[in-house]
Amino acid sequence: MQVDLTPHPASPRDGLMVSVDTERRADQLWLRFIVEGDTDAIEWPRKAPAIRTDGLWQHTCFEVFVRTTGGYVEYNLSPSDAWATYRFSGYREGMSPANQAIDVHGLDGGEQYVALEGVIDLPPGATGPIALSVVIEAIDGSLSYWALAHPSDKPDFHHPDSFVLEIP
Repeated sequence: MQVDLTPHPASPRDGLMVSVDTERRADQLWLRFIVEGDTDAIEWPRKAPAIRTDGLWQHTCFEVFVRTTGGYVEYNLSPSDAWATYRFSGYREGMSPANQAIDVHGLDGGEQYVALEGVIDLPPGATGPIALSVVIEAIDGSLSYWALAHPSDKPDFHHPDSFVLEIP
């Protein structure tokens, strides 16, 4: 299934389009984030070890939020190959490192697009809809925030009303 993300109204769009392909594979979710347009204007993180790394969301980063019976899990996939997972007990509450793994497959692309593939382990008790989002850092340092839904006046990927896509 492919879905389109939209920029937050306060974010620059800069002629980009962002979409995500998703496919459920037993207890995993395969994702392919696709950014189309002037991808040369994006600040792409340099390659890094494929290890858990905090603060990825401060730069170009692809994100998934999955509800669980006890809160939700946030997944950060960086084009650098670094990744992070966090468990929350409620809306922005009780944050701790999560045990779920991410396999980031790195970037590929063409003349007018760049894509990142990854596979996430779904958490036990995954339930209800998920949220998909992307932070894009431009070469000038400005950030744009892309998601399936923007329920608040500021970008907030954790907002409960951001969870709108049923797990495929």
